[in-house]
Amino acid sequence: MPLTTIELNPAGAPRATLIVLHGLGADGADFIPMCDALDLDAVGPVRFVMPRAEQRPVTVNQGMKMRAWYDVFGTDLLRREDEAGLRASVLQVHALIDRERARGVPAERIVLAGFSQGCAMTLLAGLRYPERLGGLVGMSGYLPLAATTAAERSDANRLTPIFMAHGSRDAMVPIARGAASRDALTALGYTVDWHEYPMEHSMCMEEVTALNRWLLRVWQ
Repeated sequence: MPLTTIELNPAGAPRATLIVLHGLGADGADFIPMCDALDLDAVGPVRFVMPRAEQRPVTVNQGMKMRAWYDVFGTDLLRREDEAGLRASVLQVHALIDRERARGVPAERIVLAGFSQGCAMTLLAGLRYPERLGGLVGMSGYLPLAATTAAERSDANRLTPIFMAHGSRDAMVPIARGAASRDALTALGYTVDWHEYPMEHSMCMEEVTALNRWLLRVWQ
């Protein structure tokens, strides 16, 4: 099923698109303030697309239904992953990118971003997309199905720049998990722009400012 999206559309035809994937139990609307805080006038008109994941039972939260890109079986994110859920959501994220291309934004002008579960989906789906994307942004998350990345990644996105940021006090997704994902990506030859901040499982203005600078570089 196509995902419901919240969109901020510019007055003119978009020259670039930022797709932002939310975290577990959150909503696309949560990232409107972040998008509003970005100053991308130098790029030209930018469309912001914030999809809403489907509601599903989440095992670690006693089976409660909430917006989630995939199930979480326990606090150990490595021991057992919801591969079926992850791969189903990859198709939905790829469909979002396809729709932007159909609306006239080239793949290389599309940046895929995400927070927490959204970060996981960004790295999983972005590295497997068959056309070169403008960049990938992973915030407070990790690389899922890491052992399959080398075999399944797209040749088109081997040089796609990656921005990653994480809080040093993050108890939900420990920074060691994010750093291990960074190292795995670097070992595969990706250029990762890494940032860490003295915060918990959240975002901060310093992070948004760094992301702003990075977006201006990749969209120059």
